[in-house]
Amino acid sequence: MKILHKHGRPQQEKNSCCFYTYYKWLLWLSLSLYFFTSYLITNNNNNNNSRNTRILSQSESTNITITPIITNSKDQQQSNSLLKNMKVFVYDLPPKFNTVWLQNKRCKTHLFASEVAIHRALLSSEVRTFDPYDADFFFVPVYVSCNFSAVNGFPAIGHARSLIASAVKLISEEYIFWNRSRGSDHVFVASHDFGSCFHTLEDVAMEDGVPEIMKNSIVLQTFGVVHKHPCQEVENVVIPPYVSPESVRSTMKNAPMNRRRDIWVFFRGKMEVHPKNVSGRFYSKKVRTVIWQKFNGDRRFYLRRHRFSGYQSEIARSVFCLCPLGWAPWSPRLVESVALGCVPVVIADAIRLPFASAVKWADISVTVAEKDVGNLAEILEHVAATNLSEIQRNLWDPMTRQALLFNNQVIEGDATWQVLRALSEKLNRSYRSSRVSRQLEFDT
Repeated sequence: MKILHKHGRPQQEKNSCCFYTYYKWLLWLSLSLYFFTSYLITNNNNNNNSRNTRILSQSESTNITITPIITNSKDQQQSNSLLKNMKVFVYDLPPKFNTVWLQNKRCKTHLFASEVAIHRALLSSEVRTFDPYDADFFFVPVYVSCNFSAVNGFPAIGHARSLIASAVKLISEEYIFWNRSRGSDHVFVASHDFGSCFHTLEDVAMEDGVPEIMKNSIVLQTFGVVHKHPCQEVENVVIPPYVSPESVRSTMKNAPMNRRRDIWVFFRGKMEVHPKNVSGRFYSKKVRTVIWQKFNGDRRFYLRRHRFSGYQSEIARSVFCLCPLGWAPWSPRLVESVALGCVPVVIADAIRLPFASAVKWADISVTVAEKDVGNLAEILEHVAATNLSEIQRNLWDPMTRQALLFNNQVIEGDATWQVLRALSEKLNRSYRSSRVSRQLEFDT
């Protein structure tokens, strides 16, 4: 028999009802706290994402030297691992081989200044070791492009071979490391026209070839072609010419990347063929003359014979930037165009471009054969009508710009970092690494 409550409901039923009400309020309170907390977290994340997006956008348009976002691809992880374990010893040579040349301020800002920039960055790099017995590679800091001619203001490299020979003599007498590997793990920079041949005229450079003392070493050089050539008959890495990241940042600050580009095709520089270069391979140098003669009257082409200090602002205003060969196939315009968002038009048959694994040149540039230079207008009109937008999107990638610029310190992904990455792929030339490998094989 059920005990009746004063309201006529059994006591057990009343207790059950109270428990149900209590449970309902507890559930409502828990759900309320859950949704409120979720709202706070989501809102906070959205604010953070928005703030990060604004920072990235600002960095892309004003600061070239930021550390880019590196994807965690298998190849990238492998490169990072190799760089982490690789060690470079930098020889402390007397000032006559390097720093004394810095008395000329142009030495560290000229288009050949990668020799200075790489040395400077390595001195504070994490890969640097002060113990030569722990080193995989040995960097020999000899500045050969810093001696400027008082007559014409261009670098004079007639002293290069003797200066390098003197440096090698010094390190081979004071250290054991050159002799034990015959220089195979030693690294030099040859940032002049025809790189390790050390001459400004290609016919003379080809005749002289690479100095015998360097033939077993590794040379970082701006010169590179896809065919057999005496000036690359040495283990080499093609590097970009030096363009000041400070000057690029300044230009971008005054001319943001998203501004309207009112110049369709741009070139500023010498148009004439050098009188000594009139036969054989040098006939192709006439491409500049053809450009001037055929397109100087075309209002779509902004062509100027002489450079001025603010010419980068013109690059930032341009859609296409012509990069024809000059004394050598390579040109600083390649780097300046990419850094400032102008599509480089490469007119240099068989050129080998720097850091092909990091810079997808086919996706960010237009290549025109030297024989087709007279058809430039039609070729560029076709590009503009088909895939220009895609090329420009690829060109905006900050990692691409980063890879072509040398900074005061090594920044992941920048030009010196790319040099180290290239060296990490040549560890078979390292005496230390080869010895460790042999020991591991013996132990197993």
